[in-house]
Amino acid sequence: MLALAAAPSPASAAPLETGPWTSYSPTFDLQQRGCGTASGLTFRLTCSTASGDQRAERRYATYSSGVRQFEGYFRITSMPGSRISLKQTFGPSGPFFMLAVERGGRLYAVHGGTTLATGATVGTEVRVNTVHNTGNGAHRTYINGSNRHSQTGGGGGYYDKFGAYRTESGAGPVDVTWSGIQFWRK
Repeated sequence: MLALAAAPSPASAAPLETGPWTSYSPTFDLQQRGCGTASGLTFRLTCSTASGDQRAERRYATYSSGVRQFEGYFRITSMPGSRISLKQTFGPSGPFFMLAVERGGRLYAVHGGTTLATGATVGTEVRVNTVHNTGNGAHRTYINGSNRHSQTGGGGGYYDKFGAYRTESGAGPVDVTWSGIQFWRK
């Protein structure tokens, strides 16, 4: 397992993988359901229920061509709950990739359960990048600059989400703050 090292500061961040990359700013909708609330880039699930739709997330505009890269930094400020999805890439038929965290700090891929890193504990800043090539379906997830997960899938429209979302096996509460959100395309 990869234990987390310090995340580079958002001010020094640059896109991963070979470019050239062009920065862009997709539009987003705020999703708040159940006990989920958002204020700026702070996302909270305030209840401990293990059922229902509990979420506070930003859902970004759909893309269907090119190579897209997301970057963001999260810091969990409180987590009595566990198994909370923090970043998602959705495809035409539902969740394509979901990054979640357990109370002990294990970051994992929701579908398949693969551990991506350990040490994502309260107060630790973690950098997340996802690179998605819609042409060949390749999707890679980087944690603090290290490629930790790869998968492929079909074509169609995709979109990025981040925030806090109770997975099927999870429960809140949780408070997480994101920063340094950037998007690039090529």
